[in-house]
Amino acid sequence: MKSKIYITGAAGFIGFHAAKKFLNKGIKVHGFDSMNNYYDSRLKKNRLNILKKFKNFSFTKGLLENQKLLNQSVLKFKPSIIIHLAAQAGVRYSIVNPDVYLNSNIFGTFNIIKIANKIRVKHLIIGSSSSVYGANKKIPFQEIDKTDHQISFYAATKKSTESLAHSYSSLWKLPITMLRFFTVYGPYGRPDMAYFKFTKNILKSKKIDIFNRGKMYRDYTYIDDIIDGIYKLLNKAPSLNSKKKFKNDSLSSVAPFRVLNIGNTKKVYLLDFINTLEKELGKKIKKNYMPMQKGDVHSTLSDSSLLKRITGYNPKTNYKIGIKKFIKWYLNYYH
Repeated sequence: MKSKIYITGAAGFIGFHAAKKFLNKGIKVHGFDSMNNYYDSRLKKNRLNILKKFKNFSFTKGLLENQKLLNQSVLKFKPSIIIHLAAQAGVRYSIVNPDVYLNSNIFGTFNIIKIANKIRVKHLIIGSSSSVYGANKKIPFQEIDKTDHQISFYAATKKSTESLAHSYSSLWKLPITMLRFFTVYGPYGRPDMAYFKFTKNILKSKKIDIFNRGKMYRDYTYIDDIIDGIYKLLNKAPSLNSKKKFKNDSLSSVAPFRVLNIGNTKKVYLLDFINTLEKELGKKIKKNYMPMQKGDVHSTLSDSSLLKRITGYNPKTNYKIGIKKFIKWYLNYYH
């Protein structure tokens, strides 16, 4: 595979792992990242330093909203595929800082779509989120389910980018895949996520906040499975000639555009996840039970069968194994 791949959010959690996988496969990668301080910027710098050891890696620091800089960077690199993973993440942060999400997630994504169209990439892959399913009660979530009732501003910006992408794909026949990620975790993960905070506080013998008294389910998806799915998807761009071969296919009838879930396809009870952390860390947890947080959903569970049919995607990592790997990395990295 001789693709040149441009990755936004390359110093972020998923972007870093994706770039590393592609570089190990001998693919040329250009990363773009703002290196902001939403969470520990040292972690981002350390991820970036690992990528910079590869001769096939180049990098631009900047904001997605800086259209001139972004365009210069893309036009110079001339990628055949763009993977857009940069976004302001976090449901809770979006409640108090909605403006940041509007700029980064909507304006930034629009700038990516425009430049991808200008250079006519073979495939534009854009990161979306399981949070777009919002208040849906039907489980597991399928790509063809209605997504009209987001309950956080973060989720609303993700849904907005899906609509923007579809309109551009329809107008200009630009091949776009939207990937809806389900609770991704693992080494070099995001410190703002619950499992990361739990680990940090357990090791410091501090109480951990458990929302909705732990009565929640999540489709925890280990990072290696996510990256394997993205890699297998690179050359599977939707086209107007694609036929809807499957009952649940989200392929657009008017555009080379498709939405795909990418999850572990198993729901895990939050208290079971916490108990596994306790067992692996060998420390008794001090629990602080809290009511449901604004913007949170009770359960997520992906039906990723469409991605499996298209690419052979097959998540292999049980959450207990994933937690063990994460803790091994965490103890090594921070201690």
